[in-house]
Amino acid sequence: MATEPTAPVVIVGGGFGGLYTALALAEVRHHQPILLIEPQERFVFLPLLYELLSHELRSWEVAPRYDTVLAGRGIAWLQDRVTAIDAAERTLTTASGRRLPYSQAVIATGSTTQTFGIPGAAEHCLAFRSLGDVHRLQQLIATLRKRRRPLQRLAVVGAGASGVELACKLVDELDGCAVVELLEQGSMVLPQARSFNREQALLALQRRDVRVRTDTAVHAVGADQLSIGSAGETLPVDGTIWTAGIRAQPPALSAGGDRGSATGRGQLACSTDLRVIGVDNLFAIGDVAQVPDATGDPLPCNAQVAFQQATCLAANLRRAAVGETLQPFSYNDRGEMMSLGRQEASITGGGLTLAGRAAYELRRLAYLTRLPGTGHRLRVAAGWLSDW
Repeated sequence: MATEPTAPVVIVGGGFGGLYTALALAEVRHHQPILLIEPQERFVFLPLLYELLSHELRSWEVAPRYDTVLAGRGIAWLQDRVTAIDAAERTLTTASGRRLPYSQAVIATGSTTQTFGIPGAAEHCLAFRSLGDVHRLQQLIATLRKRRRPLQRLAVVGAGASGVELACKLVDELDGCAVVELLEQGSMVLPQARSFNREQALLALQRRDVRVRTDTAVHAVGADQLSIGSAGETLPVDGTIWTAGIRAQPPALSAGGDRGSATGRGQLACSTDLRVIGVDNLFAIGDVAQVPDATGDPLPCNAQVAFQQATCLAANLRRAAVGETLQPFSYNDRGEMMSLGRQEASITGGGLTLAGRAAYELRRLAYLTRLPGTGHRLRVAAGWLSDW
């Protein structure tokens, strides 16, 4: 085993928070040894999954391979999953049985779909968080378009940003062969969104004749039906996509580390400098971390927060290595972008409100600048120019 001074900084999870922290750490010459542990072979740029579903983008653009993104950066990648962390010994255990030391560790394992214990939801619902999810949904769309039976129906559970964006794309892809129903337990669509984006989203849903049901809880999910509403109405469906909630999935901690209670998402409670409370040399970032904002409320779980946290965390890891005082993370809300169907989007932020085709193109360009690695960004840009 490596001694403590030569043990690497280990980043557990290669999503937005983990990968971008590793890349930021590697920007400094003669940086600390960095080990990224991630079981998947591809990084998935989640905000662009909707364009992958609609074939507006290609899988290599949305999901580059880790070995390509990390090549030449001095970052080691282990394709494995961390199952436990021993904070007292500064070691972690992987699913393959490895026991690895670390000098500092970052938990960036993200989140998974939360079904709130609804009977049948885990067994019968599709999620929308991975390349596999996109492929399964494309196969379902192809089946519905081919058979074109009367009264075909897809249900999307959850009318947050993910549910609304997905419902719009589904209608465009289904081309009239099925009805899309958007179910929301709360009283309104997009309760957390900016007013302009909410208005544009409602218009986009109306134009596509998406059947929106608010104040409608899902009580049970079957293979071909849902039980919904206070009266237990049975809704026949040909498929159900669940976007109603997420839950953090950190590895087991053998010492310290409280679960945050403010959100009910199973996140790790962190201080403003992104350290896990009660655990030395252990940090968390992204969906798995419950970090307070300036008012003490938890920060939202989205890619924008993880992007910004990565830069702060990389700097704090360097400070911690030399015993300097860590700096608090300060979130700067730079606005909100939503995909609202094929070649349509809505943007609010920086004094700009924009909708339609222009917003779609601006959204794509904004995300192009956020894709990981200069090489990958240039390849994607060249592909878009070639298509144009």
